[in-house]
Amino acid sequence: MTYARRGETDPASSPSGRPDPDGARVAWVDTAKGICIILVVMMHSTLGVGAEMGREGFMHWVVAFAKPFRMPDFFLVSGLFLGRVIARDWRSYADKRVVHFFYFYLLWLVIQSAAKYGQVSGGSPLGFLQHLAHGLYEPYSTLWFIYILAVFSVVTKLVRHVSAPVLLGGAALLQILPIETGSFLLDEFCERWVYFLAGYLLSARIFALAAWAPANPGPALIGIAIWAVVNGALALTPTSLGGVPTLAELPVVGLLLGLAGAVAIVAAASILTSHMSRAAEPLRYCGQNSIAIYLAFFLPMAATRTVLIKTGIIQDAGLVSLFVLIAAVAAPLILERLVRHTPLAFLFRRPAWAHIVPVRPALRLQPAE
Repeated sequence: MTYARRGETDPASSPSGRPDPDGARVAWVDTAKGICIILVVMMHSTLGVGAEMGREGFMHWVVAFAKPFRMPDFFLVSGLFLGRVIARDWRSYADKRVVHFFYFYLLWLVIQSAAKYGQVSGGSPLGFLQHLAHGLYEPYSTLWFIYILAVFSVVTKLVRHVSAPVLLGGAALLQILPIETGSFLLDEFCERWVYFLAGYLLSARIFALAAWAPANPGPALIGIAIWAVVNGALALTPTSLGGVPTLAELPVVGLLLGLAGAVAIVAAASILTSHMSRAAEPLRYCGQNSIAIYLAFFLPMAATRTVLIKTGIIQDAGLVSLFVLIAAVAAPLILERLVRHTPLAFLFRRPAWAHIVPVRPALRLQPAE
C-alpha cells in the first residue's frame, strides 16, 4: 500500500494523480466538497424543519442515507492536500492549517453568537463574554468542523513520523471504541480523525481511484450502485441495541461504511466532473466556496424555515426542508459574491493582517509583445 508521508511530492493536484507544482484547484475535489457541504446543510435544514413541524418528510430519508458517509468524506477530502505542507516549518504550517481555520472560527463565533445574543448570553454582556470564552475550548454549534480541522492538522504534524499503519490503526481504534469523555471536541476527535488521516496517508491511492473511475465508468458505477444499496440497507435498518439506532452505527460497521462512502463520493465526483461537467458545475462551485456556505448558512436557514412554517404556505415537511436547503446554500453564495471586492471581503477571505507569514503578492502575467 502506498502512503503519502512527510511532505513528499503531493499527488493530490490533478485528476490524473500527477503532481501540480502550481497548486491549481482540482475539479473533482471541488465537486466532492460541493456534494459534502450540501449534505451537511441538508442535515441541519431537514432536522430543524422536522423539529419545528413535529413530523418528517422525504428529505429525512435522504439525511438518514447520507449519515454514515457525510462527515467522513468531508474529512477525508480535507486531508488530501496535507502532504503538500506538512513538512514546512511550524510557523508556515500553522499559518496555512491552523491560523487560517481559527480566523474564520473566531470571526464567525462572534457573528453567530451575536445573532443569538439573548439565547447564548442570558441577556447580559458578562454572559455573552462567558459564552465566547467557552467557545475557545469547546467549539460552538456548526462551527465545530472548522475548529477541529485545525486540531487535526496540529496533531497530525506532531505524530507524522510514526509509522503510517500504526497511525491508521490507532485512529481506527479510537473511532471504534465507545469513547465518551464529556468533551464534544475530544469525542469528535476520536470519532473523525481516522478519516482525515486516511485522506492524508492514502492520498496517492485516492487520486489513483479518481483517475481510474472516469476511465472505467461501467465498473465504477456498478461499484457505486452496490455501495448505495448496502449503505442504504444498513443506514435505514434500526437495531434493538441501546444507543445504536441503526446497523450503520454498530462498531466497525460504522467505520467501514464511512470509508466506503468516502470512496464512493470520490469516484462519483470524478465521473461527474469528467463526463457531465455542466451538470457538475453547480456542485463544483459550491465546493470552491464551501467555507462560505459552511460559515453563513445558519441565518438564511433559520429565516427561511421560520417564514415557511409560520405562513403555512407549504404543509409538506419534505418540501419545506427542500426549500430551506436551497435558501441556506444559495444565500451564502450570493453574499460571498456581493462582498468579494468590498471591505466586507474579510467575512470569507482571510485578510493580510490575519497571517503570521507574509502574504506573497499574486503573480501578474504581462501581455505578450
